[in-house]
Amino acid sequence: MEESKVNLVRRLQEAKRHSGKSYNEIAEETGLTNVYVAQLLRRQAQLKPQTLPKLKESLPQLSEELLEEMMKPPFRSYDPNLIQETAIYR
Repeated sequence: MEESKVNLVRRLQEAKRHSGKSYNEIAEETGLTNVYVAQLLRRQAQLKPQTLPKLKESLPQLSEELLEEMMKPPFRSYDPNLIQETAIYR
């Protein structure tokens, strides 16, 4: 599945919205922290194999395709404008 991170995150957030659950509720059901759940659903963290069944049970709307993408390491982005911002590196 080759798609942009923006589109992937949009699809992940749609699955969350469709469930009607908050990050806290998903965290309680999976035994994870709400921050880690949010990172997973924004592709800022990698889904680990031992966490997969818990997340799949909590969010059955997540397709196998999306879960496979979540198991890949997230890509870091590079913004050349950030290194030009003087306030960043002071």
